[in-house]
Amino acid sequence: MPKNLVFYVAVLALFGAGTYAVLTYGSHLQTAVASSAPVARLAAKSSGALPAHPADYAAPGIAQGLVDNLKQPLALLFLQVIVIVLAARGLGSLARRLGQPPVIGEMIAGILLGPSLLGALAPAAQGFLFPAGGLAPLKMLAQIGVTLFLFVVGIELDVKHLREKAHAAVLVSHASIVAPFFLGSAFALVVYRSLAPAGLHFTTFALFIGVSMSITAFPVLARILEDRRLTKTHLGSTAIACAAVDDVTAWCLLAVVVALAKASGLGGAALTIALTLAFVVFMLRFVRPRVAQAVARRPQIRTGTGLLAAIFSFVFASALATEVIGIHALFGAFLAGVCMPPDAELRRFLRERVETFSSVFLLPLFFAFTGLRTEVGRLADWRSWALCAGVIAVAITGKLGGSLIAARWTGMGWADSFALGALMNTRGLVELIVLNLGYDLGILPPRIFAMLVLMALVTTCMTGPLLAGVEWLRRGESAVAARSGAPA
Repeated sequence: MPKNLVFYVAVLALFGAGTYAVLTYGSHLQTAVASSAPVARLAAKSSGALPAHPADYAAPGIAQGLVDNLKQPLALLFLQVIVIVLAARGLGSLARRLGQPPVIGEMIAGILLGPSLLGALAPAAQGFLFPAGGLAPLKMLAQIGVTLFLFVVGIELDVKHLREKAHAAVLVSHASIVAPFFLGSAFALVVYRSLAPAGLHFTTFALFIGVSMSITAFPVLARILEDRRLTKTHLGSTAIACAAVDDVTAWCLLAVVVALAKASGLGGAALTIALTLAFVVFMLRFVRPRVAQAVARRPQIRTGTGLLAAIFSFVFASALATEVIGIHALFGAFLAGVCMPPDAELRRFLRERVETFSSVFLLPLFFAFTGLRTEVGRLADWRSWALCAGVIAVAITGKLGGSLIAARWTGMGWADSFALGALMNTRGLVELIVLNLGYDLGILPPRIFAMLVLMALVTTCMTGPLLAGVEWLRRGESAVAARSGAPA
């Protein structure tokens, strides 16, 4: 032991002395160079080519140095993530205690962190935390989160279940799309001159408003049914099938609208749509069967880390393909989820790994980024709030009313028809994805964007109370029937 200790001390002393000698000699060289060309250095500093020399200014205080370090891109991103995740988790837990899905609290957390509240109460803090020029990393992380989320949505699409419920699902879901789509397009006639951005063609604006009114949040609907133990009931299975068909149809319509908005002229739009259809056929007819065959041949890969690496590569490659085609990466991620084989163990493994990470960590970033765009303060007069109320009324009338009438037509009772309409009226996160897409494309300016975000919140919040009301009425009818001796 003494021998090792002597060697250790000798090594430290030798190399420590050598390092000190090198630094001392180098500092003289630096001084010589700096003193020989002070004018050139000052000129370079004034032009921005060189950073200021420590001797050129007084050393800042420790506190100021820490603040400056916090403004660095990586440190600022860490701070943003911490604040957003904590706020989203806190308000999400509060929403669950109030009988609402956690996504409601997370959506509200994003709005509160934006200019609507934090920016109004503490503009300096909001500007420091979310500076205009420091949101690019946050946006990219949010986009990755939404991409993975859409992959999970695609995984949860049960094609076999859709076939079993095809009759009611297709009729109800398409009625719940056609009615709000028409009403939304008609509403665009009223607000086009006052709310549409300058130079945007009416057709693109009207089609996008129609699509935004037609969305159903399939994942949120599924969580509501699970929380209320309705998944295995006739109402629950029908609602899941209708929402799945609704999502697929709405995403197809949205792909057409995005193609029209991004392409230059009808020729470019037609090419984009043709490429999209070819890619969909390729994925469903060629890729999907081969993925199932590969998993069937090697069942041991169903829960391996190699599988996750391959799946992530497949998801991002599919997203890249649709982004290059000219629609959006989200469509490719959703299609990649649909292409996953109908293997319960594999799908559960992917949901547990992908959804946990994306929903807990990445999706709150998307909510916050949406909140930074939502400026409720732009609705500053009664006309704006009247238009906002009109947007909400049109959305509810088209979605809930269209679903209710179609469900009643298929033979469902009034109570179940109303409950199904309330479930189909749930918009949640999927609506925010669509609205952000419209914002990025320049279709939705900030004023109507804020109105539609509020519409998404209201229509999602009202689902729980409406279902509770239906259940209360059913219990009342059962009690009356029991007292009268009639069958319930």
